[in-house]
Amino acid sequence: MGVTCFTQEFATPVAPTKMFKALIVDSHNLIPKLVPQSIKSIEFVEGDGSAGSIKQTNFPEGGHFKYLKHKIDALDTDNLACKYTLIEGDVLGDKLESVVYEVKFEASGNGGSICKMTSEYHTKGNVELKEVDIKEGKDKAMGMYKVVEAYLLANPDVYA
Repeated sequence: MGVTCFTQEFATPVAPTKMFKALIVDSHNLIPKLVPQSIKSIEFVEGDGSAGSIKQTNFPEGGHFKYLKHKIDALDTDNLACKYTLIEGDVLGDKLESVVYEVKFEASGNGGSICKMTSEYHTKGNVELKEVDIKEGKDKAMGMYKVVEAYLLANPDVYA
């Protein structure tokens, strides 16, 4: 099994606590409401959202994928950081064993925040991943962040 790591950062005018609450803590409620065409539902199949919990994301019928499961490895609400692992689902395909994500939101000088993300792709066998292999997934994740950012900017009292 090989491991390939990618890191990325993006800035947003939204405060770090709001982004963290919306994208990490309450994503199971918010995301399906904002993008029902992409995500049918998100539910906890084990636990309550704390470390050790398993969250299942269900996709609409007729799409490329049926579901995926994430295990929450660590959730640090004081430092606005989360580590979780994609452990199951057809999105892993025949090349990936799992994907470990670390996300941290930090304050930026303008009242907004910087989101720092690390993705660790654990491949099956001797498969080697290139950035182009995971570009679509990264682009979809970035699109999700932008949708949440727009929602928070349009609704400044939410997650205040």
